[in-house]
Amino acid sequence: MFPATLFLILFQFAAFVGLLASRENLVGVMPFNLGTLINYQALLVGNLIGVPLCYFIIRVVRNPFYLRSYYSQLKQQVDAKVTKKEFALWLLALGALLLLLCMPLNEKSTIFSTNYTLSLLLPLMMWGAMRYGYKLISLLWAVVLMISIHSYQNYIPIYPGYTTQLTITSSSYLVFSFIVNYMAVLATRQRAVVRRIQRLAYVDPVVHLPNVRALNRALRDAPWSALCYLRIPGMEMLVKNYGIMLRIQYKQKLSHWLSPLLEPGEDVYQLSGNDLALRLNTESHQERITALDSHLKQFRFFWDGMPMQPQIGVSYCYVRSPVNHIYLLLGELNTVAELSIVTNAPENMQRRGAMYLQRELKDKVAMMNRLQQALEHNHFFLMAQPITGMRGDVYHEILLRMKGENDELISPDSFLPVAHEFGLSSSIDMWVIEHTLQFMAENRAKMPAHRFAINLSPTSVCQARFPFEVSQLLAKYQIEAWQLIFEVTESNALTNVKQAQITLQHLQELGCQIAIDDFGTGYASYARLKNVNADLLKIDGSFIRNIVSNSLDYQIVASICHLARMKKMRVVAEYVENEEIREAVLSLGIDYMQGYLIGKPQPLIDTLNEIEPIRESA
Repeated sequence: MFPATLFLILFQFAAFVGLLASRENLVGVMPFNLGTLINYQALLVGNLIGVPLCYFIIRVVRNPFYLRSYYSQLKQQVDAKVTKKEFALWLLALGALLLLLCMPLNEKSTIFSTNYTLSLLLPLMMWGAMRYGYKLISLLWAVVLMISIHSYQNYIPIYPGYTTQLTITSSSYLVFSFIVNYMAVLATRQRAVVRRIQRLAYVDPVVHLPNVRALNRALRDAPWSALCYLRIPGMEMLVKNYGIMLRIQYKQKLSHWLSPLLEPGEDVYQLSGNDLALRLNTESHQERITALDSHLKQFRFFWDGMPMQPQIGVSYCYVRSPVNHIYLLLGELNTVAELSIVTNAPENMQRRGAMYLQRELKDKVAMMNRLQQALEHNHFFLMAQPITGMRGDVYHEILLRMKGENDELISPDSFLPVAHEFGLSSSIDMWVIEHTLQFMAENRAKMPAHRFAINLSPTSVCQARFPFEVSQLLAKYQIEAWQLIFEVTESNALTNVKQAQITLQHLQELGCQIAIDDFGTGYASYARLKNVNADLLKIDGSFIRNIVSNSLDYQIVASICHLARMKKMRVVAEYVENEEIREAVLSLGIDYMQGYLIGKPQPLIDTLNEIEPIRESA
């Protein structure tokens, strides 16, 4: 706008001082007249559409290869939904309007042969601006205007109001040019933004690999696919020690390592956690998966100069578009990939039985929902089994059951593994503790100093706030801390051993007692016992059961008892089921006994009637 205004001012000044006497008819006597307005509008139109056109021509003349680049950009700006048929119809309509504008007026002319047709160009060009992008529309609109302006005498007849009509028409050129170019730029930028957002929606922002949404789209577009799952369980421990950047770089480099073996349209996809997925074409997929597995075994990853080689499990299946339950399918492949880590070879999910895996996964989800309902509506049931001491003292171990749909009792072996997998173990532990303390508070008069042992999951033991929550419950129900014994099972699930030791120490500082359960079968039992300060040691029943018939088990139990005495810990023998085992246990000086000979598990409420008889029999 500024160059056109400056040019017109200078032109008016030059004509006024007589420098352009031959062009005075273009200026007129007064500067503010219709002729000046027509010239000014023509200059604005020329700047608006002529500058991009001239720039394009100059670039092509200087470098003909620019035409290829321009065509590539033009194609990118066109809406992806545009079809060749639509574009051809649009060009045909545009050509028809231009033809009507170029036809001379005569007695048979209709309204479409006048400047009314010029107004029809606006909606047509608006459609093109929104669909075909700025690069194409800016050139086409320049050509359309040059043709229509060159033939203006065909649709604007000369009559007394000719100058006024010409002024209105030139203003239409200007307004139409601005609207068409503005809409073309706006639509092009919006499409670019939408395209970028869509691209980001299909790419993980951290790992910069295609995500599950992109995988689902690729499976939908291909009629048949081979879907591979790469499971890297050892990555979790590496991430805990070296940070999340290790996982990010590992996945990126592993994806780059696999890229040479992938065909066009195939890719590596980011999954949550430590896993990856691949989509392969179905041609010779069996041989290619074997080659991929061999290639994976050759992958080497270094972090700060140190080699990190976690094992990779590979599972795969053959799928047909569309895949309606991608997340369920990935869950099944994840399960099969765990087996691949054991066999050290790719595992076919179809061969392993997809229906069985689906049923197993659905059973897990159903059990998780049932656990949630049990926590919310108190559908758990507490049992108790007596543990008698050599000196006549008795305490009970709390055993958890869950009520089924028909009020049957479900054993913990059926639901505790699911609870641990879905992160519900700690909530269940707190439920057991609170309801045990509530029972003790309600029956304080009948069992004023009775003790109960409660099993803790590794999740609870590794939580820093657990002792504080226990102390709050003890204060709430006014129960002495020494009346609680917490049994901790030896397990490699104690991922944070240091925090577990701190938690157990805080529980002992409260006054609670700690018992190591199932000693002898866990992970590095003696090594852990060396660093754990517990009050009781429960020997696993697999040693006690055969203590009479197996001399090796007898010697193992004797060594455990000797070690416990050195640590000033009392010993509990599980699975005391007959008199022979009882006599052998007594001969070793074991402090407490538990088993069917001593007493079977019974509802917690029944312990009120059984405490005295048990003490007398002991």
